[in-house]
Amino acid sequence: MARVPLLPLAALLLLSACSSAALAASFDQDFDITWGDGRGKIHDNGQLLTLTLDRTSGSGFQSKHEYLFGKIDMQLKLVPGNSAGTVTAYYLSSQGDAHDEIDFEFLGNVSGEPYTLHTNVFTRGQGQREQQFRLWFDPTADFHTYSILWNPKHVIFMVDDLPIRDFKNNEARGVAFPKTQPMRLYSSLWNADDWATQGGRVKTDWSHAPFAASYRGFRADACVAVAGGRTRCGASVGTEGAGAAAAGGWYNQELDLTRQQRMRWVQRKYMIHNYCTDPKRYAQGLPAECSMQQ
Repeated sequence: MARVPLLPLAALLLLSACSSAALAASFDQDFDITWGDGRGKIHDNGQLLTLTLDRTSGSGFQSKHEYLFGKIDMQLKLVPGNSAGTVTAYYLSSQGDAHDEIDFEFLGNVSGEPYTLHTNVFTRGQGQREQQFRLWFDPTADFHTYSILWNPKHVIFMVDDLPIRDFKNNEARGVAFPKTQPMRLYSSLWNADDWATQGGRVKTDWSHAPFAASYRGFRADACVAVAGGRTRCGASVGTEGAGAAAAGGWYNQELDLTRQQRMRWVQRKYMIHNYCTDPKRYAQGLPAECSMQQ
C-alpha cells in the first residue's frame, strides 16, 4: 500500500491530546478522501462513506488526525459477489521507511468462497507478523465492526467485539513494539490480483466492476497528536502510565481470562495462517515473540 512521504523532523515533534468524544464521528469532518478521482464518496450527511474500484483506479481515504494509542472502531460492509483480486485495507500507519503499522486487510474471493482476513503488525518498518483468518459470517451481507485497541502494552484486534489477536508489548524481552510514533487511520479499495486471491491464481473479473465497500460508525476513543509542547493525556509521546486516567479505560485494558479463551477459540477454529508456525520464512529462527504466547 502507498506510503506517505517522510515529514521533516520538526513536524514529527508531536504531542497527544486525548479525544473525549465517544460518539460516532462524521466522515466529512474526520476524514479526507485522498485518491480515486471521485470514486470515494461521503453520503448521508457524513454518516456513510463508500469506496469503489474499477479497471482504471481504486480509491482511499485517511483520517485528518494522527493517534498515539486508542480504541478505533469502524463498521465495514465488504465487496459482495465475486470479489476475487480485490483488497479492502483498513489500517493505522505512521510515516517513513521506519514506520509503525497495524493492519486489517480483507482479501476477496470468487463468489461463494469466504474472504480472508489478514492482520499484521509493523514496528520500525519491520513486519512479517501475519495472521490470517476466515470470517464466521458473510462480511458482505451487512455491516460488522472491526476494532483496534492499541495501548502501551497491547495491540488487540477485534471483530464485533470478539478478540481475534493480541500482540503484546514484550520490549523487556527484546521484541519491538509500536508505541512512539503517532499513526493516521487509512483505508483503501484496490486491485491486487497478482497476489490477493489464492496467491494470484484467481484474477479480477472486471465484468463485475465497479466493486464497492461501505463504511459507517467510526469511533475513535483515542489520544490525538497535535503540534505543541504538552499533552492533555498527562504523558509525553512515547511514555507510559501517566495518561491512563485522562485517556480512559482502554489505556490499561487487557484481555481477561474469559476473553482470552474466546480469542483462543477463534484462533483454533478460524485461523488459517500464523507466522509463528511458518519457520521456512525465517532463516535465523522464528521471531522471539513466538515463544511468548502471542
